Amino acid sequence: MAIIERVVNGEYQVLFAQRPTGKAYAGYWEFPGGKIEAGETVIDALIREIDEELGIHIRTATQWRSERFSYEHAHVELNFCRTMDWAGEPRSREGQAFAWQSPAAIAVTPLLPALHAPESAVLAGLQA
Repeated sequence: MAIIERVVNGEYQVLFAQRPTGKAYAGYWEFPGGKIEAGETVIDALIREIDEELGIHIRTATQWRSERFSYEHAHVELNFCRTMDWAGEPRSREGQAFAWQSPAAIAVTPLLPALHAPESAVLAGLQA
C-alpha cells in the first residue's frame, strides 16, 4: 500500500483512495495499492499499481512497515511504503475517488478496518 505524501502550505498530507464498487469493502477508504504479482518486489508492485490506479509515477519509495490482518474473507499481509518522490497528478483510472488528508485530522470515512485495528500502528506512525 502506498502512502503518497506531500506538503502543501506547510501541511503534511497523505493520499487516500476509496475502494470501488464490486470489490470487498467497497466504499471504504484506504491507501492505494494492490497485490504483488509473481516475480515482483514490494516496491515494483507499488510502482505498477499506483500507475495503474492513479496515473502517478513513483520515482522512489521506502518500505516502511508490514502488518498482518484477518478479514472475514481473507488473511492479508499489508506492506506499507512511503514516498514523497513522485510525479503527476492523481486521476481516477479505476473509477475510485481519492482525497488528500492530514493524518492528524482524517475526514474520510469509513476507513478500511485494518487501518484502525488496535494492533495497527500505521496511522499513529504517520502522526509522529
